[in-house]
Amino acid sequence: MSMGLLFPAALAALAVLIVPLIIHIARRSEQQPTDFAALRWLRQRPKPRSRLRFDEWPLLLLRLALLALAALWLAQPVLFGAGDDRPYIAVVPGTQVDPATLGDARLHWLAPGFPKIYDTPPASPLPAASLIRQLDAELPAGTPLTIITPTIIEGADADRLRLSRAVTWRIAPGAMPAPRGTASPAPRIALRSDQAHASGLRYLRAAALAWQPSGKPTAIDSGPLNAPLPAIDQPLFWMGGGTLPATLTQWIKKGGQAIVASDTLMPQNAKAPIPVWRDDEGRPLAQALPMGKGRLLRFTRPLLPSQMPVLLEAHFPARLRLLIAPETTPSRVAAADYAPLTGGRSYDQPPRPLQPWLALLIALLLLAERWLATRRSRSIAP
Repeated sequence: MSMGLLFPAALAALAVLIVPLIIHIARRSEQQPTDFAALRWLRQRPKPRSRLRFDEWPLLLLRLALLALAALWLAQPVLFGAGDDRPYIAVVPGTQVDPATLGDARLHWLAPGFPKIYDTPPASPLPAASLIRQLDAELPAGTPLTIITPTIIEGADADRLRLSRAVTWRIAPGAMPAPRGTASPAPRIALRSDQAHASGLRYLRAAALAWQPSGKPTAIDSGPLNAPLPAIDQPLFWMGGGTLPATLTQWIKKGGQAIVASDTLMPQNAKAPIPVWRDDEGRPLAQALPMGKGRLLRFTRPLLPSQMPVLLEAHFPARLRLLIAPETTPSRVAAADYAPLTGGRSYDQPPRPLQPWLALLIALLLLAERWLATRRSRSIAP
């Protein structure tokens, strides 16, 4: 540990230490005249030499100490390296654990604010990964850290945990609070088709109905190729061959997403499309091409079971939904696969301020100074 000053220029206030000295010197040099009889006929004697002396040393020292501490308080003293290095155990809410078996380490929930283990654990879903990183950054570098987690962690993110210290990772029975209301709503699609591709619409309609909650089917915006285009945020299945109309191209560039038939021609001078859906044998079923702010996707085969057997498989609706509305990174992960790695960045710990303790000491010295300055046995106070 070491002490430092955040505002060392405030030590210039130590110049006021001369004030108590002046006050005590002035009090020593006070002269009180005393009336005597006539002394004119007495022989004059030389005046004794005067020496500089201070009266009431305890009071003077108290006043000097008060002013010195006040100047030090203004300089904002802090203590570096004063963090608590006792072992720290963070328990993920939902874990079945007996605090009595964890010894005398500091026990806290892995929750915002890191409440103590004997407080009521939070019941809402938690960003576990972010809380672990925050805890690693706030603890001193030499503090042993243990994390007790259930088998499945809710609230993970895409990056593997990499901390500045080696963590004791313990898995115990239990279950974290599951996130509620996080399922994304089913996308509402629009269908545009000509007679040559009408047979494939049944599979698209069946998939769209499978996305809807049970008993709540929604109407599908369908029509011929010359029907008005849907809203910019609504995926459009354009089942027509040949060149894309200019209106559709502009609609895509403004942010729309269109999925076209296998015999639709891709724009000229476009980059090579990227496969985004493959069958079990690795052959592409759909390709994607960015266009402006939007995206153009194209099936690589006709929507016929003989050409695209995946149309008849049970997971076709889910795969088609992932094609037009990719899911975000999952936040649920097995705890055994999410143990933190080492080598992360270490953070400097914030210094501990000493101003509150100095303020208490100043208050005590001020009471002592007032008692010495106002006691009855004292004559004239400076």
